[in-house]
Amino acid sequence: MEVVSTAVNRAELRRYLARVSDRWSIEAAYLGGARVADERGAPPQRERGPEYIVVLVSDAYQGVPWLERVYVAGSLWDALEMGAPADLHCYTKAEFARKCASMPVVREAVWRGVDLLAPEPS
Repeated sequence: MEVVSTAVNRAELRRYLARVSDRWSIEAAYLGGARVADERGAPPQRERGPEYIVVLVSDAYQGVPWLERVYVAGSLWDALEMGAPADLHCYTKAEFARKCASMPVVREAVWRGVDLLAPEPS
């Protein structure tokens, strides 16, 4: 029987953010989803939803069509290294404010997820 790790690969997340930041200056980044909930002790018997939810905020997205943002950010995600694909959300600051109010999945990633730009605890 194969044991699958549910730990979030922090080193690959840093590499992912570096790849995205090479294209757009990222002002906020959040990680939510089932893997984050697993790390925080969520029970196994639950509706999992997406394994990873990534919310990226950048005013550099201004003028870039939403599908193009998501396609490029998604092409930079290494699902093999992370163990699962990600549900990507790429917004300008103004779009992000509206989506936090209107989309529970974005709000949950911000409130209960990991702030990927916060300094790592030492």
